[in-house]
Amino acid sequence: MDSMTWVVFDMMGTVAFAVSGAMVGIEKRMDIFGIVVLALLTAVGGGMVRDVLAGVTPPSALCNITDFMLAIVTAAVVSLVYTLWSISHRGKHLILAVYNIFDSIGLASFTITGMITGLSVQGGNPFVLPVLLGVITAVGGGILRDLMAQRMPAVLYKDIYAVASLAGALAASVSLPYMGITGMAWLCFAVVMVLRFGALQFGWHLFHPRPGRIRRRTRDKVL
Repeated sequence: MDSMTWVVFDMMGTVAFAVSGAMVGIEKRMDIFGIVVLALLTAVGGGMVRDVLAGVTPPSALCNITDFMLAIVTAAVVSLVYTLWSISHRGKHLILAVYNIFDSIGLASFTITGMITGLSVQGGNPFVLPVLLGVITAVGGGILRDLMAQRMPAVLYKDIYAVASLAGALAASVSLPYMGITGMAWLCFAVVMVLRFGALQFGWHLFHPRPGRIRRRTRDKVL
């Protein structure tokens, strides 16, 4: 495992997802404890699931206080900024943009840490376990956050999200023999970010089944 690459993206992902978790807590009008809990769940939840699946016990988040402290401090800073900042109508659009940026950074960063963990456990095979652990690490914390906030997990219905993580992980796996761990990591980061921002900018979505035309016409005639 390239420990430095893992640490860099782990810290990026922790801070980014802590921001998104704290913002969801603020949106749900939680107190500071609830905001910190959501930030922690989003920041370390996916990594803990990853470690359990990879046989890394106890999970690294429980052995090193750095991720916990980063998430707590980040949640406190977000709460303070929100309290001091007078929010206008335009400011609400800015808040949404900030949320999407940090959530995308967290998604990309944790895809990479999950992949590197999978590679270290599997002895270098760049497929299956690394890819799956990358996606699970990336989306696991967000799913826990949304469930705790009583929202349908965004990964199940909203634009290109888990698929962006999967695409980045697959591209990184294919490129690993040619680019090494560091090159693979940055390629994965770039692919995930391009797909996420493309989805946000152009409204890309996966296929949503809808009633067919014939069925709708028949229903309209009956009504």
